[in-house]
Amino acid sequence: VFDYLSQFTEWRFYEHKVLANYQGELFPIPINRITINKFFSLNLKTDEEVKKFLESKAERRFPIMNSEDIIVNQVGWELYEAFFKHYTKKQWNLFPNELSPTVCGRIPVRFNDDCRYFTDKYQFMPKDGYTKMFERMLNHNNIEIILSTDYKKNINDIKFDKMIYTGPIDYFFDYMHGKLPYRSIRFEWENYDIKTYQPSSVINFVDPEFSYTRLTEYKKTTNQKNTSTTISYEYPYLGEDPYYPILTDSNVTMLKSYITEANKIQNLTLCGRLAEFRYYDIHQVVARVLSIFKNEKLVK
Repeated sequence: VFDYLSQFTEWRFYEHKVLANYQGELFPIPINRITINKFFSLNLKTDEEVKKFLESKAERRFPIMNSEDIIVNQVGWELYEAFFKHYTKKQWNLFPNELSPTVCGRIPVRFNDDCRYFTDKYQFMPKDGYTKMFERMLNHNNIEIILSTDYKKNINDIKFDKMIYTGPIDYFFDYMHGKLPYRSIRFEWENYDIKTYQPSSVINFVDPEFSYTRLTEYKKTTNQKNTSTTISYEYPYLGEDPYYPILTDSNVTMLKSYITEANKIQNLTLCGRLAEFRYYDIHQVVARVLSIFKNEKLVK
């Protein structure tokens, strides 16, 4: 993935860090030794001590039926209540026990004091930004781009052997099994004539009294040097812009019905968040694309 994208961009080293605001105090996220020591007023010093402590707090649930089971099985009820329950409710308008295990199953828990949000080998941002990276990617003689066009209006005029579809899977089949729901985000922006607004690029607000989920200060992500700063508040809602697929049992069942329909079409390949009704991080979706092209023998 890194080698492929390096054809289109140079990189700027960046390690993402997130804090959680719980009852006015800041805690590292993902949960790690610092989080646990501060939350429980402890002084655990080793990975093994943290592991044993979490094991003493964890509730062993089997089988795993939902996201609450996943979290409580890892960290116990107190940390679940503080950092996950209400934040998840704000994000999805559903409590964790109403969501598929896959939604919160990707949240890591650490026994050490590593405060990085990710632990991947390669952690970078495109040096000139994502827009420039994609412009270079699309600057190829074999690529034709048609904007502001619904493919259904001109599909009969285009000759093709293979369709790789990245739009909403339910729209492809004219919502024959129903509409798959997504959570959207409304952003509210503010500018301040100060050098810095908060200690981390992102702070999650996990208490239910805050209607927004997180606050982002962008200069800490882009590493811009400026005497002013821009922040945004994020307010999740059920809207038309498809940000996050809502993975409930009924929605997964609906998705399977659409996948069954897609499997009947030999020259169709579904790829991406919308077409697969699945959450992908950037590196995951690039890996997915490269895998599809290799398996479909679309590239040498």
